[in-house]
Amino acid sequence: MSEHDDFLRTGNRSFRLTADVTALMLKGAAYAALFCFAIFLIGWAFVFVAGLLPEDSKLAPDPTPTSFLQAPAPGSATGHDLA
Repeated sequence: MSEHDDFLRTGNRSFRLTADVTALMLKGAAYAALFCFAIFLIGWAFVFVAGLLPEDSKLAPDPTPTSFLQAPAPGSATGHDLA
């Protein structure tokens, strides 16, 4: 009777390569999941801080009026009056 203790077949070179590649892929997937979870937690931290702000700060107009541009209304002081 022969002893067969190699249940995982680690003696086979092809299996060892497949196992190493699979382990590295799972490790990379775990790092990616951790990164995505960290981004998710940071987003929820922003939502939590926004909930702590007073209501007036959410409804107030923009303190820097030149921070965005608006297109002029048609026919208003553009030099191209269509009369």
